[in-house]
Amino acid sequence: MTSSLLLPYEGPHLSLRNRIAMAPMTRNRADDATGVPNPLTAEYYAQRATAGLIVSEGIWPGVLGKGEPGVPGLTTDAQVAGWRAVTAAVHAAGGTIFAQLWHVGRMSHPLNLPGRATPLAPSAVRIESQKIHTNEGCVPHVTPRPLTAAEVEATVADFAAAARNAVRAGFDGVEVHGANGYLIQQFLAENTNRRTDRFGGSRDGRLRFALDVVNAVAAAIGPGRVALRISPDNPENEIAEEDPRGTYRALVDALDPLGLAYLHIIERGAYEALADLRPRWSGTLIGNFNGPEPTTRRAGEEAVAAGLADVFSFGRLFISNPDLPARFATGAPLAPHVPGLVHGGGAEGYTDYPVASLASPPVGG
Repeated sequence: MTSSLLLPYEGPHLSLRNRIAMAPMTRNRADDATGVPNPLTAEYYAQRATAGLIVSEGIWPGVLGKGEPGVPGLTTDAQVAGWRAVTAAVHAAGGTIFAQLWHVGRMSHPLNLPGRATPLAPSAVRIESQKIHTNEGCVPHVTPRPLTAAEVEATVADFAAAARNAVRAGFDGVEVHGANGYLIQQFLAENTNRRTDRFGGSRDGRLRFALDVVNAVAAAIGPGRVALRISPDNPENEIAEEDPRGTYRALVDALDPLGLAYLHIIERGAYEALADLRPRWSGTLIGNFNGPEPTTRRAGEEAVAAGLADVFSFGRLFISNPDLPARFATGAPLAPHVPGLVHGGGAEGYTDYPVASLASPPVGG
C-alpha cells in the first residue's frame, strides 16, 4: 500500500509531487560578512529536491533581524544572485522551494549585528536561561531595545521588500517565520510583549504585527505565494503564552480569508494545535512535530491520514537523508546526522551524505 505521504498533492496554490516537505533548518554556512549563500548551498538543496516542497533555512529580511554568524540575507543584489543559483538548481531537479523570512528579534546579540547594535524586540525582556553563539564564543544575551512604532512599521516594510527579492531570486513563494520564539511570536506572547501602544496590550494588539507582516507580504507578491509558520504554546526561547488557544484561533480566523499558499503549524506543548486549528483553516495546512527525536514516517502518515494536515514536514531526517522520499518508499534504512556538523563548516555534514543506493553499507537509524 502506498504511503499517504508519497501521494501527490493538489491544493489551491500548490502542486506537489508528494506530501513530504523539507522543514526550514539553520545551517550557518553563508558568508558572514555579506550574507550571501555558500556556493555549496545550491548543491545541498538540489540534492533534496525530491521533497514535495522545500522551505529554505531562515533568511533575514533586514540586517537587524540576523541572529547568528553564517545566516544568509535577502536584502542585497549579491544575496539575490546567490539565492538565484539555489532556486535554479532546485527547479532543474524538479523541485519547489519557498524562502523562509526570519527576523529573530531579541534572539541576537550586538556581536552579531552591524555596529554592535542592540537587538530589537517588542519589549525590553531579556533571555535569561541560555547563551547565544557569536564569532567570539557563546555569550549571555543582552536586554533588547523596544522597537518604536515607526521601527515596527519599517520592519513590516523590510519583510515585504525581502519577499519581492525572493521572487526576483526565483523562489516559488515565501514562508513568514512566526514560530519558535522569534520576533513575530515575541509580539504574540504575553510575557515578551508588554507594550501599551497599538502593537500590544490586548489580544488584538498582540496580533497586529503578525497580521501586518503577512498582509504586507501578500500585497507585495500575491497571497498565493505567501505562507506563515506558527508554533502555538511552544516554550522555546523562553516564550510563555497564557492563552494559546484564544490567540491562535483569532490569528487563523483573521488570516484564512486571505487565501494564502499554506499555514505551517509546529505542534509542541500541551495544546493540540493541529486538531484545534485544522477546522478553522480552509487552505493547505502543513503539519510538523518538533519533539526531542526526529519525527517518524509513521507519525507523518497518521497526521495526514487523520486529516490533520495535507502535507507533513520533516527536518532532521533530511539533513543526512537527501533522498528521504525514496527511503520512505523503499524502506531503506535512515542515516543519522552528525550533530556537531549541523551548524557551520563546509561540505562535511552538508552535501556529503549519500543517497541510499550509494550508501555501502547503509547506516541504520
